[in-house]
Amino acid sequence: MRKISLNARLAHDAVGSDETEVILMQIVHPDTSQVVRISTDPTERLSLEPLRYGTRSNWLGADPKDDEQAFLFVLVSVLIPDDQDTAPPAARLVIEGVDNELAQLLRSIDKRAVVSMATVLADTPSVVEQEWLNFELVMAEGQGEAITLTVSRAPLTEEPWPSARMTRERFPGLHP
Repeated sequence: MRKISLNARLAHDAVGSDETEVILMQIVHPDTSQVVRISTDPTERLSLEPLRYGTRSNWLGADPKDDEQAFLFVLVSVLIPDDQDTAPPAARLVIEGVDNELAQLLRSIDKRAVVSMATVLADTPSVVEQEWLNFELVMAEGQGEAITLTVSRAPLTEEPWPSARMTRERFPGLHP
């Protein structure tokens, strides 16, 4: 059973609500130290030159007081991870308004980036309602001015089984 805050529960149960759900995403690549933080809501204005909007949250160790660690608003549609019996959980992110350079960069990467996502409310961005951690960026497809990123976890069927045999030599405590 997952726990959600009382405000989120009231917003879900209400006929109409002023609460806005925000998806926060953090993308980390093993070859670089840069952390990309993305928000689906222009919660507040971060700067005038250049004009940037975003969400300040302390999720995954981000400093809400530091403008460089804020989650920047990007036009993105998110299909949150689904639960299917036959496939590992997967989510799709559709980022609007991208140029050809970004599409070429995403296709040229040979190692997978790590993507984490969380759902928060715009009024309380540091209270995580749901989160999905340590997904891998498995595919990037471009169509027009939008690019679709697919993130997923490794399927459980790739796990070796049995990982170790319960023999006397390896597990002497099991055999009296």
